[in-house]
Amino acid sequence: MHPWKRRLAKYSRWLHIYGSMTSFAVVFFFAVTGFTLNHPGLFPVRERRTTMKGAVNAAWTRAGGDVAKLEVVEALRTAHHVGGAVSDFRVDDDQLSITFKGPGYAADAFVDRATGKYELTESRLGLVAIINDLHKGRDTGGPWKLLIDVSAGLLTFVSLTGLVLIYFIHKHRVAGLALLAAGLALTSLVYLAT
Repeated sequence: MHPWKRRLAKYSRWLHIYGSMTSFAVVFFFAVTGFTLNHPGLFPVRERRTTMKGAVNAAWTRAGGDVAKLEVVEALRTAHHVGGAVSDFRVDDDQLSITFKGPGYAADAFVDRATGKYELTESRLGLVAIINDLHKGRDTGGPWKLLIDVSAGLLTFVSLTGLVLIYFIHKHRVAGLALLAAGLALTSLVYLAT
């Protein structure tokens, strides 16, 4: 074997092993959540809904003036430990409506502009809903979306180093490539059958 081939085999093996171990947790997470998403009947979502009332400073909400959006949001967060990011803040003539969203979580607040009184309804959907939303990247924010992109890159990298490795394993090369072709064919057949 040529020295460059030996080096390529050595580095491919090293990269494949350590790339696989680095991405193991992510692969395991997406495998489990893929199953929970595909079989929702086996993992029922248990919603816990609570409604709370209170009031914010009416000067922040008065009609005819600028609404102090940040102050209203922070007052709701402080008073009720509201989670998630603000996904909608609507200002109408008589009312403010604020929606907070996060994985497995939603909260909606309706604030009377004249008095500052509000009603806040919070929905927590439990662990299964949280991990399903994380799998889909729904209501997760930039850092988690970046993790999904990095995970996709790692999985692609591990797959490609595996293909390079099979070239150097003479004893299993034909069987490995035959299984690769069979997997591609099976995936295509399942797609065409749907």
